[in-house]
Amino acid sequence: MKTKLTLALEQTLYYYCREAGATAVEEVTMPNDQGIVDTLSYQELPDHTVEWRCYELKVTKSDFHSSAKLSFVGHYNYFVLPLKLYQAVAGEIPAGIGVLIYRPFDAKLLATASEPPVTPGYLTVARPPRHQELQVPATELQSRFIASQGREVFKAKQMATGLKQYSTERLYQELKKRHQHYDVYNPDHNFYDQFVADTEETAVTALQTEVDALNLEVYQLQQRLKESHS
Repeated sequence: MKTKLTLALEQTLYYYCREAGATAVEEVTMPNDQGIVDTLSYQELPDHTVEWRCYELKVTKSDFHSSAKLSFVGHYNYFVLPLKLYQAVAGEIPAGIGVLIYRPFDAKLLATASEPPVTPGYLTVARPPRHQELQVPATELQSRFIASQGREVFKAKQMATGLKQYSTERLYQELKKRHQHYDVYNPDHNFYDQFVADTEETAVTALQTEVDALNLEVYQLQQRLKESHS
């Protein structure tokens, strides 16, 4: 399970890439035992060349020192880290790898904001990356990027329907396995109550993310219209 901080980094990085004109997707499996890229972004440049960027998200020292392969296979590659972790591991980051620092928005300032931000924090560049040649064929990156996008669309469609995505038979079978754990005096420990609450929360989160994305696109369109009329 991803921690709350990891999810905050993911959400912030997604919008960071969008604002830069890139398209991003999480958890893209690479060929030839090259591991899994936490976030991969694709951007077509004005000269019609394509730029690929890979991002590894780490939130703890143990996470940073994990034996999991670092999939720095793009033209530009980054660690995305909370500030305290960066300060602790800065000397261990290989040359050529960029670093983005995540900082959460101040809760007191958020309370006074006229419009809440679409992300829980923001990113700053602590170290720019160095360009390198792709470590896997561009065609492989493209096909796996598209496959991961398709997976995320499917998940979003499922989550948007909440409990409707599960058949009555499947729900009954799963809940029957857990009936012996039901405690009427301690509802926080009941699988059924947790399942309903978690599913509904996930559905709301998925829909809110979609609304935030649409609001951002509307805002960007309004800005372009203002610029064209000025």
